[in-house]
Amino acid sequence: VEIAQVGTISANGDREIGRCLADAMKRVGNDGVITVEDGTSLETELEFVEGMQFDRGYISPHFITNRAKMRVEMQDAYVLISEKKLSSLDEILPLLEKVVQAGKPLLIIAEDVESEVMAALVVNKLRGALKVAAVKAPAYGNHRKAMLQDLALMTGGTVISEDLGIKLEHASLDMLGRTKKVMID
Repeated sequence: VEIAQVGTISANGDREIGRCLADAMKRVGNDGVITVEDGTSLETELEFVEGMQFDRGYISPHFITNRAKMRVEMQDAYVLISEKKLSSLDEILPLLEKVVQAGKPLLIIAEDVESEVMAALVVNKLRGALKVAAVKAPAYGNHRKAMLQDLALMTGGTVISEDLGIKLEHASLDMLGRTKKVMID
């Protein structure tokens, strides 16, 4: 009841929104994430999505798809999870070509993306040839490895890791994860 009252006050006295916020808090718990978005209908809706969040933003502002909110938004995207830096265009080019042929957006999660690869990604994004965004992998050391494994499990993908005998240049589409929605601020 207390949460509903706080939600109602925060929503300028709108009790329905206050109730929705209280329901959302009850369902996701203290560690859950609640996102409030403008809708296209007159109804107030509550939608629950299983997902994962980590504190890393886009590497380049050129990846932004929603200028009004200054964020990257993707639907039905592939997810490349790489344990190492992406430093050579030759390594990633075969996979990028496969993604372009599939016609799906691509989220890249890697230790870092160096200038040669970054330039190619940005140019292809701006030309409209590839819907892409890149973020640095979360955490460090063994914690990073565990986080990348968790991301791979959630998305149904494989961590591209030379330690596991998987080289980026040999990666296939079935090694990429999939996600319904991506939002990067």
